[in-house]
Amino acid sequence: MSVIYILLSISIVVALIFFAAFILAVKKGQYDDNYTPSVRMLFEDELVKKSTSEKSKTKKVKQH
Repeated sequence: MSVIYILLSISIVVALIFFAAFILAVKKGQYDDNYTPSVRMLFEDELVKKSTSEKSKTKKVKQH
């Protein structure tokens, strides 16, 4: 029974270490995305063309 307590305490310590590492990474900006906003404007036209073509297809289907 004492082995369960030891394993449980070790797993809680390991989980706290990973949680602290995650918090530090977020605070240091590890997950900040600086690349996507600068490239988004290049692909925005394709998204607009797709959405207008889908709308025109649904209008044609409704007309028939």
